Amino acid sequence: MATTLAKAADGADTTEYAARIEHVSKSFAGPAGPQLVLDDINLDVAPGEFVTLLGASGCGKSTLLNLVAGLDKPSAGSIATNGRPALMFQEHALFPWLTAGKNIELALKLRGVPKAARRERAEELLELVRLKGAYGKRVHELSGGMRQRVAMARALAQDSQILLMDEPFAALDAITRDVLHDELTRIWRETGLSVLFVTHNVREAVRLAQRVVLLSSRPGRIAREWRVDIPQPRRIEDAPVAELSIEITEELRGEIRRHGQH
Repeated sequence: MATTLAKAADGADTTEYAARIEHVSKSFAGPAGPQLVLDDINLDVAPGEFVTLLGASGCGKSTLLNLVAGLDKPSAGSIATNGRPALMFQEHALFPWLTAGKNIELALKLRGVPKAARRERAEELLELVRLKGAYGKRVHELSGGMRQRVAMARALAQDSQILLMDEPFAALDAITRDVLHDELTRIWRETGLSVLFVTHNVREAVRLAQRVVLLSSRPGRIAREWRVDIPQPRRIEDAPVAELSIEITEELRGEIRRHGQH
């Protein structure tokens, strides 16, 4: 069951968590009967915290993110979030017949923002993601990195307290991805959002997160967590990032070996 955590009458946050996942399991129908994908997941994301979910392909990372987003329901357990989460996918999912600005305005319209205020807010969000002046550009005029920036602005337009990101930079080249790591870190620090970020890239997880959560191979269970105490801003090639990444990679390899995946 997915629920929304309560707020006080004046709108102030009365919760201790941006998201709370309690004893969540998820099964899907298969040829031989139900297939258990997630098993007894317990995870809290604090307000303003950046958490990365890491694991081998097929371990249930994206499934868990979809459950938190409310796109599917757990087979067991409960999920509560502080307001409705915003979700950003690996693909930008922008509407090609709309301009960058109009893609963002669509999210504002769905939120009930008056028409007169939409353009100004869309322009503000484009400036936040460093795309000032791109309001009238069509999707085909934007590079891959620019499209993901617009997608990020559209997600931020939902005015959510928690941003869910499903490998949003996986399809980008290394240099563009590195730039967007910097941008995401800056936006997270400026806005105070909570972020739950799915990746299979260990160094990306360590570079971005305050906490890295490793899921075991299917069924996905929380195998281990790491608190990342490396000061921001971080570089992916920094020695402390590399050192922790090596430790996490060894643990990930062990999980893959234990579950017979190659």
